[in-house]
Amino acid sequence: MTKMPESSRNLPIPAEGESMPVPNRVLSWPGRLPEPRVPTPLLSAVTAYIDEQGGGQGLFPTPIDGFNIVRSFQAMMPMRALYRPSLCVVLQGSKEIRVGSEKLDYGAMECLVVSVEVPAKGRIVEASPEAPYIGVTIDFDVATMREVLEQLDTPPTPTVSAVPCFFVGKVDEPLSDCILRLVRMSSTPKAIPILAPSVMREICYWLLNGPHGGELCKLALPESNVERVVKAVAMLHTNFAQTLRVEQLASEARMSLSSFHQHFKALTSMTPLQFQKQLRLLEARRLMVSEAASVAEAAYKVGYESASQFSREYSRTFGTAPKQDVLNQQRLYSQYASRTVRTAK
Repeated sequence: MTKMPESSRNLPIPAEGESMPVPNRVLSWPGRLPEPRVPTPLLSAVTAYIDEQGGGQGLFPTPIDGFNIVRSFQAMMPMRALYRPSLCVVLQGSKEIRVGSEKLDYGAMECLVVSVEVPAKGRIVEASPEAPYIGVTIDFDVATMREVLEQLDTPPTPTVSAVPCFFVGKVDEPLSDCILRLVRMSSTPKAIPILAPSVMREICYWLLNGPHGGELCKLALPESNVERVVKAVAMLHTNFAQTLRVEQLASEARMSLSSFHQHFKALTSMTPLQFQKQLRLLEARRLMVSEAASVAEAAYKVGYESASQFSREYSRTFGTAPKQDVLNQQRLYSQYASRTVRTAK
């Protein structure tokens, strides 16, 4: 799911150092679909919805909260964004995601599952005007996930080891059928409040009963190490402009300092300080692009005491100086992410 940026959070930046894929994080999904891998009804329904919304490329929001479609006619450079817990499904083309030092690739009828809010870079690898990249993203509602988990007769057994909060798997027929129903429902907004919640529950059901349900269920289990780290992530997100000591975060997570360090790094592939820096820079970019803040104003608002230090770290992260990057972001936002939903008359 490619996750297209909100505001300026997900716009192209220059490529950074390459790293090898992580093969042991690509998990097989039962019921591998025969070629052609993209189910014609699903791809046709998504394409029809895009045409209803005026065609072209970019982010196509739907009337269903947390459900978006993306189409691109060309490969794109890495886009840095804050990925929420979500399901990202590629219908055509291919993508990659980089979180910390890890890199995952996924293509047609494969999905990226993100279980913890995390800064990451995603990029479209395979796309052309003849065969554009097409993907959908579905945000997870933890309360719904927890409700479904509690109703399972045989819930998945949580995995013991601490592993990254993201993985790639195959999309089977039940999951693709759920997505198809959401796409069709998007053209009949009056049906959404009645029918969409049940489809979202069904998506949670299939994911929890899939081969990596043991990893995903930790998102919904109370008092799990994942749930505790999520509390610390929420604290970082709320107070990213403040100076937070790691001891405070460990206390919020109700974990020992060593255990917190271990689980935080294992889940997010970065340290708490690296995580906070990513949050600060992403928010600074949003302020400059969406609210016309100056470089100095953005720097101070997100917690930097020195505008020059901010500019250096911003340039290292995004590959270009803040002012030039903001101009690029504004142009790309207008092209790719400024569309609103067209409702049926």
